[in-house]
Amino acid sequence: MLALEGREAPPFDYLKGYIGRHLIDLFLDVFPDYAPERVDALIQQYRLLYLARGHKLTRMYPGVSEALAALPGRKSIATTKGTPTTRAILEQFGLIGFFNHVQGTDGFPWQAGSRRDSDRTGRPGRRAEECLMVGDSAADMEAGRRAGVKICAVRYGYGKREDLARFEPDYWVDDLRELAEAG
Repeated sequence: MLALEGREAPPFDYLKGYIGRHLIDLFLDVFPDYAPERVDALIQQYRLLYLARGHKLTRMYPGVSEALAALPGRKSIATTKGTPTTRAILEQFGLIGFFNHVQGTDGFPWQAGSRRDSDRTGRPGRRAEECLMVGDSAADMEAGRRAGVKICAVRYGYGKREDLARFEPDYWVDDLRELAEAG
């Protein structure tokens, strides 16, 4: 999207800091002069291009499908990706059937000058002590804490351990199967 807008892409390490956050955060930082409507249009265009790529370079971490099959209870995804994109990735890897609900940030309005909250999907029908948020980013840990649920940090992925540790996760795992084994 940066190239399409005639902008030079920042280094990957810079962009990696936005993984787990909404595209609005990145686009507002790299296009501070754009109106909210233009930012929304860029996000929609990005999502179409991202989905069209077919996720050929996306890889599933070891043990994910086995862990999802073994973990009891209802499972949901709350992500900063768009819902259609998330569903496409889950379908590609045969994981969609493990989830009762998939929710991206699409459909949540925002106002210029304000960042989106990452914990708006809620947890209908469940008490906080019955829920667990699993993630690899500080945004995931913050969303879990804000929702009042226990949090589990995975030691793989894009997040920095020191950033995750700030939220004092209830659990740390190197492999998602560890959650299933812990019961």
